Amino acid sequence: MAFPQQFLDELASRNDIVDVVSSYVALAKKGGNYFGLCPFHNEKTGSFSVSPDKQMYYCFGCRHGGGVVNFIMEIENLAFPDAVRFLAKRVNLDVPEDSASREESRRRQRVLALNKDAARWFYQNLSRPEGAAVGAYLAGRRISRKTAMNFGLGASLDSWDALLTAMQEKGYTKAELLAAGLVVRNKQGRLYDKFRSRLMFPVIDVRGDVVAFGGRVLDKSEPKYMNTTETIVYSKRRNLYGINLAKRTKRPNFILCEGNIDVITLHQAGFDNAVASMGTALTLEQTKILSRYTKELVLCYDNDAAGQMATQKNIDLLKDSDFSVRVLQLPRRLVDGEYVKQDVDDFIKLQGAAAFEAVLSGSENQMDYRMEAVAARYDLSDGEQKIAYAGEISQLIASVSSAVEREVYAGRAAERAGISREAMLLEVKRAFGKKRGQERRALQRENLNAGALRQPKDRTIRYTDMRSAMAEQGLIQLLLTDASLADGCRELAAEDFSAPFLGRIYQRLLEARAQRQALSLTALAGECTPEEMGHLTSVMHEPVDMGRADRALRDYIRVIKESADKRRGGDPTVDPLLAAKDKFKEKKGYGGKQND
Repeated sequence: MAFPQQFLDELASRNDIVDVVSSYVALAKKGGNYFGLCPFHNEKTGSFSVSPDKQMYYCFGCRHGGGVVNFIMEIENLAFPDAVRFLAKRVNLDVPEDSASREESRRRQRVLALNKDAARWFYQNLSRPEGAAVGAYLAGRRISRKTAMNFGLGASLDSWDALLTAMQEKGYTKAELLAAGLVVRNKQGRLYDKFRSRLMFPVIDVRGDVVAFGGRVLDKSEPKYMNTTETIVYSKRRNLYGINLAKRTKRPNFILCEGNIDVITLHQAGFDNAVASMGTALTLEQTKILSRYTKELVLCYDNDAAGQMATQKNIDLLKDSDFSVRVLQLPRRLVDGEYVKQDVDDFIKLQGAAAFEAVLSGSENQMDYRMEAVAARYDLSDGEQKIAYAGEISQLIASVSSAVEREVYAGRAAERAGISREAMLLEVKRAFGKKRGQERRALQRENLNAGALRQPKDRTIRYTDMRSAMAEQGLIQLLLTDASLADGCRELAAEDFSAPFLGRIYQRLLEARAQRQALSLTALAGECTPEEMGHLTSVMHEPVDMGRADRALRDYIRVIKESADKRRGGDPTVDPLLAAKDKFKEKKGYGGKQND
């Protein structure tokens, strides 16, 4: 929603960014700014900067940045309107809601209230005769009454409209039940309960709100699991099952499981750090949530083909992250002369919590897991396959930055293949040298174009016209610093910008100036992607000489318009000799600064 500019300015003035950030990050003053360890990536030296003068934060490591609203959006995993309301509540500021926003907020609160009442109704069904089958199922799975209560487990009844009727009696409408995903409509237009004769799992977010449900059948019927579809309060990409309880753990890591029952079993056994993604595929949004509570993840999926595939997929997702990743592979058990897979639930029930603790302590890091996966593809008793294995494994080991770790892994690989440690180390050294050479050549190619170093990190906002983009950045920086300079930009249109997102910001600056307002990072938080805001903040961190602002502004406008004309096919009114003269002057005075 669009909040009034005056309100956003008041919100920002009451929520000093140093005060807000310091409640999450330990800050130390250095010069005019504050520094600390970035909460968005793992680092040992603080590169996270907070500027009280500019009321913004920026990390020179991961390039996250923005104003106070952006910080709350990132750290609390909130959408812009919710982050605004979060900060408003913090300082007891009333939020002005337009009719559409008030209606949306009302619908959200009604769905959350409905979900809470539905969860309570499902739980109460466990004590009723109609819910006896689910109660017996939980008893058979050795899930205690206390654990069922902690997770809010419940029972949906063998009825087409039991929940529909119960919630209507509480005052909820059919439209609200549809919006919550608790009922569905058949081809004839009749409504009926989506969840029937199932064990019910409420999905509770980090703030303690019931946002969705999962339901499991008690027999062999299909589908085995049924889940709430996306709603106004629920996105499966932004939620983790069990996170409301796991966030309070004292353990140093989080265990990422495959299913809800695994999470419940682990919590009951004392492993209160277990969570599950909503499906086996971990998402970037979920990793952001996890990064707020831990820097170490243990992947614990079923030891079958699907589980191994999920493990590898998540390793690939996390390989460039700041998480320390380990893999826990539960041993197969012997049944009737055959080794069969066992999940977490099986293992805990058969061997107990102490055995799981031992396996957890001995879990492999991701490199060990990946090395095992490579070895499994080769017959190491065959000479040719042994050579092929050495070639592939040496490239994998070469990706490790630590020389000590490379030596350790090379020794393990050599032992596994039955070749000398010296030979494997030589292969790893060659692979590492080749890798470093490729990286060095890539850097040299990049350095040949100095402008490439000033490109936005995210490819979705990469510049196509570097000369114009540098001028556009400079102009935006000036206007965000002094809004009155926009009065001198009447000849420049947003369509003249080569970078669409900078053109969009420029247009907003003009609109704000027309209303005699200064556009702030707080207002832009709801209009820019995190990548755009991060880059914009990096621009605002650049030094600027406001004593020469007028001349710089003219230079920026000239460059932007010249570039725009060139992209459109050229301007016949421009004298080529004068243009060449101006270009020469520009080279002598970078950034609009005059060389005296």
